[in-house]
Amino acid sequence: MLTKTKIYLSSPHMGGAEQKYVAQAFDSNWIAPLGPNVDGFEDAIKHYLGNDCDVAALSSGTAAIHIALRLLGIGVGDEVICQSFTFAASANPILYEGATPIFVDSELETWNMDPYLLEKAIIDRIHKNKTPKAIIAVHLYGVPYKAHAIQTIAKKYGIPVIEDSAEAFGSTYYGKPCGTLADFGILSFNGNKIITTSGGGALICKDPSLKKRAVFLATQARDDAAHYEHSSIGFNYRMSNVLAGIGRGQMEVLDLRVEARRRNYEYYKRHLSECNSITFLEEPTGCFSNRWITCISTDAFETRERIRKALLQDDIESRPLWKPMHLQPVFMHCLSYTNGVSEDLFNRGLCLPSGSNLDTDDLNRIIAIIKKSLNS
Repeated sequence: MLTKTKIYLSSPHMGGAEQKYVAQAFDSNWIAPLGPNVDGFEDAIKHYLGNDCDVAALSSGTAAIHIALRLLGIGVGDEVICQSFTFAASANPILYEGATPIFVDSELETWNMDPYLLEKAIIDRIHKNKTPKAIIAVHLYGVPYKAHAIQTIAKKYGIPVIEDSAEAFGSTYYGKPCGTLADFGILSFNGNKIITTSGGGALICKDPSLKKRAVFLATQARDDAAHYEHSSIGFNYRMSNVLAGIGRGQMEVLDLRVEARRRNYEYYKRHLSECNSITFLEEPTGCFSNRWITCISTDAFETRERIRKALLQDDIESRPLWKPMHLQPVFMHCLSYTNGVSEDLFNRGLCLPSGSNLDTDDLNRIIAIIKKSLNS
């Protein structure tokens, strides 16, 4: 008896050239966290983003956020505004530096940080003599946040922005690549991202001196001396030459992966639009989304759960939208500026399988189960 193949939410998808670069690392014995693949991967990312930046390949997107905070001088007692509707990795590095996260809720058009609430939070903290030292805004599920509005507010109050593009590599905002819109950009190459190095990330900087400092901090802050000399605290955050080889191969197929994920979204939307209890997140004017994950919102928590459980019963992975940070037990003590949007989306929203390696049979199977669950 044949058994159905498990369908994952977002599985890795190799392009074929990865093995060539990894083999070069082994053949040359460049296994350490430096070498030609790291340089080549950074150059490929820089070229893809338009060459108007510098790139440091790191061990994770989380490490990139941490380094960005360190470069901005964030420390004990500082406050950092962070989008609430996101994965915990956006907020955790704030605590690594002994600072305090202040969470801001979302708006409905992009599901990302609400500019109105952002300014409200800034004004309120200034009135309490606690001007925020940075803003972390996130392009959720590959849909760009309202960068024009957020950058305008940030510049008005002199607050730098860290652009969390972990989910948005390949997305653009009014023609400009996500990751290049703010003071620092963050990329992730975790196993579920649009391209992967199995584990890894990158920090996007505005000039070579910032990259140099980032690499210094990411390699244990070793001073220029014949012996091991350290005048500041560093981290073991550099990407290995082997993983960077995977990244070089993945960069060759990034545009194909974006095309495939966008096709998934369009296919879902075309075949599920007749379902009155389901709506899709549209692309706002000026935005091009990589559609990393196709997300739906349903008319009720019960509807969302009925769909999720029906898919699970057929060995198909789906997942509720991110639980907002201001609702997480670990952050319950933190101040938040909310409007109910992210909490409502968490209760009603679902991430559908979106891997670039899904075929039409996979999509039809998923859609059939969703429709059946809604009619049951």
